[in-house]
Amino acid sequence: MTPFAVVPTTTFGRSGRHRDMLIIDEHTGTQWDAPAHFVPPPDSGLPGAGPTGLMTNEKVPAWQFCGEACVIDVTARRDQAEPGSSFLIGPDVVRAWEKKNRPVGPGDVVLFRSDYSDTYYKPFPAGDRFVATALRKVTPGWPAPRPETMEYLAERGVKTLGLDGASMGPLPTLAAATHQAGGKRGMIWVECATNLGSLPVTGSFFVILGAKHSGGSGGECRCVAITDPAIAGELILRARGKQVADLSVTMQDDLPVVWPGWSAGEEGGRYVSKVLNAFSPARGPYFAQTHMLDSHAGTHVNLPSFSLPADPDEIEKAEPLVKERLRAFEQRHGKLKPAGGNTETMALNQAMGTTHLVDVRGLRGKAAFSEIKPGGPAISREFLEEHARDKPFRKGDVVVFFSGYSDDKLKPLPAAPAKDGMFALPLEGKAEGWPAPTADAVAWLAEQGVSCLGTDGPTLGGVDPLQSQHVDWMAASKGMLVVEFLTNLKALEGKESFFLFAPIRIEGTRGGYGRALAVFK
Repeated sequence: MTPFAVVPTTTFGRSGRHRDMLIIDEHTGTQWDAPAHFVPPPDSGLPGAGPTGLMTNEKVPAWQFCGEACVIDVTARRDQAEPGSSFLIGPDVVRAWEKKNRPVGPGDVVLFRSDYSDTYYKPFPAGDRFVATALRKVTPGWPAPRPETMEYLAERGVKTLGLDGASMGPLPTLAAATHQAGGKRGMIWVECATNLGSLPVTGSFFVILGAKHSGGSGGECRCVAITDPAIAGELILRARGKQVADLSVTMQDDLPVVWPGWSAGEEGGRYVSKVLNAFSPARGPYFAQTHMLDSHAGTHVNLPSFSLPADPDEIEKAEPLVKERLRAFEQRHGKLKPAGGNTETMALNQAMGTTHLVDVRGLRGKAAFSEIKPGGPAISREFLEEHARDKPFRKGDVVVFFSGYSDDKLKPLPAAPAKDGMFALPLEGKAEGWPAPTADAVAWLAEQGVSCLGTDGPTLGGVDPLQSQHVDWMAASKGMLVVEFLTNLKALEGKESFFLFAPIRIEGTRGGYGRALAVFK
């Protein structure tokens, strides 16, 4: 594994926003495994090779990331194994649960609850108890299933699992066998989950919202459960029908998935993917990658603290251009106040709710732009008021602007000297930018009770630097969450849907990348 790191790269005083660069292994913190993590590709000639070895992160179907949680409690067995060994969860444990509750089957997410992470995931040195002392055979490991249990669940039609231990593989000798037993059957699962004790035995809607890495072995993720019976019940029914759309762009080295900035110092850190291991004899029978990326790469959310100063001192020390933009904003919209808040304390329910799709495709192709003044279509308050006459905005709606821009423009970076059509050409005023609301439009939506906005443009604010800054500050000052760089919104056209997004939970960040899904009817 590579060392985990968070490096601040842009501050409010430099650009009116905060950014961080991350170095993070796919299997850091709460994570999920794709079949390709332990199943070699079919042409490799390696033991256990098969077709699911080609099933990497971005190839897992969206419906497989969610379903009804079936919580199997093994907390009584958590510390009963010998030091260096795991309590082995056999098929008999699942059968006993089924006898008491109901049979598991397609559309279920089977979760093995031991409270292991709740008990032992702590800051070092106490954190050594989570993995290190178990590997040194000083303490018992985490409860985990036998390979036969994976086979039994697969026979029942279960495709998604999870547990709150460090790995789905039990110590000391069955880790690879258990991973391969599930992986070769196309199963995926979450490791290092936590708080499973807050869920009912059945009836909650569980969803894995993981980073979308091209060719990944799985990846870092956020797990969320909805326990409200009415909402969960409807979402479970839709998920069983595989009525789930992935709205996230794929992050890949040769795709323009990171903000390049208007000038040096404003850009996000480049997305870089590196293979850590590919079934090498020296490292072990698994595949994994690590990544260096901007915290707001790909599909991501901006918290208010992303755009707002942390304290008055940041305003005082800001560069002249930021102060000039701030004066213009405050003359029109009032005083900009500092804000705190970070990813680990974000209200998850704010980025979930009924999708309110606003079709702005008709605005494209009509905007004025030039190399002196880049421009793109403006989504005005008047446009939104007209839309609301037929489809009123309601409190709790997740309002999503559907332009088709990312679907059209997200393409591999061209060879130099050609420039990409996603960012470079519109930011230079050589092509029309993406549709973006005005600051007044954002303020009006806030008045309607809207607290989360989404767009399939790479940013909410568009290509004009002053307008973009004002839009970001307006949304932030209203306490809004902004989910940017969505895609595939056409899958929701004409459908009732429920929007879900959560960023990877990284301490101290101000929003960040994750996975957006919609469960539709």
